[in-house]
Amino acid sequence: MPTLDSLFGTPLSVQLIPQVDRNLAEQLKLTPEQRSIGLLTVDNDDATYTAIDEATKNADVEVVYARSFYAGAKHSSGLLSGEIMAILAGPNPAEVRAGLNSAVDYIKTKAIWYSANEDDSIAFFPHLISRTGSYLSKTCNIPLGSPLAYLVAPPMEGVVALDAALKAAVVEIVALTMPPSETNYMGVMLTGDQSACKAAVLAFQNKVLEVASQPFNY
Repeated sequence: MPTLDSLFGTPLSVQLIPQVDRNLAEQLKLTPEQRSIGLLTVDNDDATYTAIDEATKNADVEVVYARSFYAGAKHSSGLLSGEIMAILAGPNPAEVRAGLNSAVDYIKTKAIWYSANEDDSIAFFPHLISRTGSYLSKTCNIPLGSPLAYLVAPPMEGVVALDAALKAAVVEIVALTMPPSETNYMGVMLTGDQSACKAAVLAFQNKVLEVASQPFNY
């Protein structure tokens, strides 16, 4: 039976390096002004991608590294590994700390996944971003501050729901990850005006719930 139980990611480790070694800085391709970095690992990758984008809007930081790990959080390489590691860089510890605080708060309160069934075995992410920060704007090659529908689901539910989202609103695909991905989910980002993105998110959500309740429909 369809449900919409809220599911939140959990930050597993958050670390601040006030003065990063310049050898490491070179490997991370930091600018001379980027002297401090903050690192976080989380058990949910897409919640983290949206959260680090939010951080770029609230602090003088740039996302210099963000990668999902293979096989998902349930098969992570260590207790604090989770599903992703992200790195923020900034000019000083205060700015990086502000960015980390923003990202952690977003993961805990706003980057909400939902369950499509009673035992939470079908989880999906129908997420609306009113205005993108520098990270997702660059990722999607769209103007800074664009509305974005950030949509993630398991493969079958996600692809069928993407079709419904595209038909429900005047939006376009700006990034698409088809399975297999690192976590074997599918993900898509759609842009348009804010009302269109909101309609796409709702259509995606409703179709995921429909597929979850009717796995055989042909």
